[in-house]
Amino acid sequence: MFPPEFSGFGKVLVLMGIILVVVGLVLMGKMPFLGRLPGDIRIQRDGFVFYFPLTSMLIVSAILSLILTLLRR
Repeated sequence: MFPPEFSGFGKVLVLMGIILVVVGLVLMGKMPFLGRLPGDIRIQRDGFVFYFPLTSMLIVSAILSLILTLLRR
């Protein structure tokens, strides 16, 4: 179904995902400002917490895009 050059692509994506999760867990306590920025949504009710770190995700995405752009050159 897919060309042979895509056969290992799924494995690479899974490996990159695992690496990102591990790095995120390691750095979680090192960057206390992430997740507490203006624009991060947190709703607390009795027995329920909804958390959506919108601003933090945008900043992390911009930084990763910049790093990947610089590495491609």
